[in-house]
Amino acid sequence: MTYTGVRIGLLALTLLAGSAATPTASAAAHPGTTGSGAVGTTTVGSGTVEEQRLDRAAPQEILRRSGFDTVAPEFTRALERSGSYARAEHVVVQQGARLWRRAVDRAQGRGPAGGDLSRDDDRPLYWARLAMTRELRGWTPGFGLTDTQHARLVAALEQTSRGQRDFHYPRAKGVKRILVTGFDPFTLDRDVRISNPSGATALALDGTTIRTADGPARVETAVFPVRWQDFAEGTVERTLRRQLPRVDLFTTVSQGRVGRFDVERTNGAWRGGFPDNDNVSRTGTVPVTDPASQPQWTSTTLPYERIVAADTGRFPVYDHTSVTEIPAGGTDPVVRPDGPTPGSTARAGGGGDYLSNEIAYRATLLRDRLGLHDSLPGGHVHTPVLEFGAGNTDPATGTVTDPEFVRNRLDIIAQVRSILTVAADAGSPGVSGTARTRD
Repeated sequence: MTYTGVRIGLLALTLLAGSAATPTASAAAHPGTTGSGAVGTTTVGSGTVEEQRLDRAAPQEILRRSGFDTVAPEFTRALERSGSYARAEHVVVQQGARLWRRAVDRAQGRGPAGGDLSRDDDRPLYWARLAMTRELRGWTPGFGLTDTQHARLVAALEQTSRGQRDFHYPRAKGVKRILVTGFDPFTLDRDVRISNPSGATALALDGTTIRTADGPARVETAVFPVRWQDFAEGTVERTLRRQLPRVDLFTTVSQGRVGRFDVERTNGAWRGGFPDNDNVSRTGTVPVTDPASQPQWTSTTLPYERIVAADTGRFPVYDHTSVTEIPAGGTDPVVRPDGPTPGSTARAGGGGDYLSNEIAYRATLLRDRLGLHDSLPGGHVHTPVLEFGAGNTDPATGTVTDPEFVRNRLDIIAQVRSILTVAADAGSPGVSGTARTRD
């Protein structure tokens, strides 16, 4: 999810979003990463900006053709029977986790398909979650809810329906542990039909086993929102802090450039302001705890040389080293093809200056602050842009799916799996070393 990957639609998105976008604000206006876990969204009229897209034809068709159109009504009925805050919290957690599990099961061929939409599709989860959060925001029970309680319920729904509380690694020795993250669809005002192959990959791989040269490796996944405020409030650190010391490999994944995979070598501490799914912009230094010790750059510890050299699928894979910096003592941004120079200030990592760069920066900074830089392979992988078929590119007249669209998504998922296998086989950070397996 690079700025490069989305900038071709910036003009169209700006024209469509227009006055709905919030003016750019500096990072100083944002909280650190130790908040309560409440989800930051922009509410306009009935529901958030994201939720208001639900009533368009394509989201409704996606829900109907997957059977996920029943999710929100069932959730609403359960909420209405709750009778107390404690019971409502139980309902939210249970229903959120059920949605995540249903989406994973559908993607992995378990249970009914619910319709003719291909099982590998990540969009039913996205739109069903928004239907649930819209119902929850508008719910006014007889027992009364404080604003804080309401926010906690929304946060619980977000976390459980994204797999962020659903990590189940085996305790058996000799089984490696891999963590993978994906993202929601984004740039939806440009084309509301959009799917995100990183989210589809998360659903396809969650709870699966990869066979490596050293034995089995269990993959656990989670999906993150495309919203600046959630990141400022610590959703990445809150989800990953307990997991990173337990795993042998991690990679954050997002959609990047057309026709290629990229292993991003360097991540930058800068937000470039591209609008998120709530049409909110943020520009400034990535807000983290303890900013006094915050570096401008973090780096991958994935075995990028081996990944690039391996035959992992039909898309080429690149070791992407370019960044944009303000050199030490300078004032203007400069593109550096071979990475940052000493003392420079970040303006874009290899993954750009959007939320894909930010999740990579946050995850690798957390790795380093936990003292795992030299022992834990981790970093960011950008997938190709997921493209519709040649005759289905007009958002106004196109269909929500087509055979080439499905083929592209399946090929991307399979290639991410192959990349993970290569990375797991390589072992420790860099190119060589001993595998880091935990009991």
